[in-house]
Amino acid sequence: MTTLYVLDVPENTTIASVADIDPAVRVDHVGPYFRIVSDGDIVIDRRATGCRHAVWYSSISGLSESRITQWDKDALRVEKS
Repeated sequence: MTTLYVLDVPENTTIASVADIDPAVRVDHVGPYFRIVSDGDIVIDRRATGCRHAVWYSSISGLSESRITQWDKDALRVEKS
């Protein structure tokens, strides 16, 4: 299971919203975090989120059994480790 955690603050809500569009991805809450989970890769398009670079590059709070394989101006890709 690929799992990504993002702090639930107003600046990050669009990240969770864009991730939730993918039918293979589930978004819920664990404490103050969005938990974004998928059986496969999680891919989030930065431009679709509307996040500025400073927010984008500071949005990840944690991973579980996963690794970031892309995190650039275009997208975030998290895969199973």
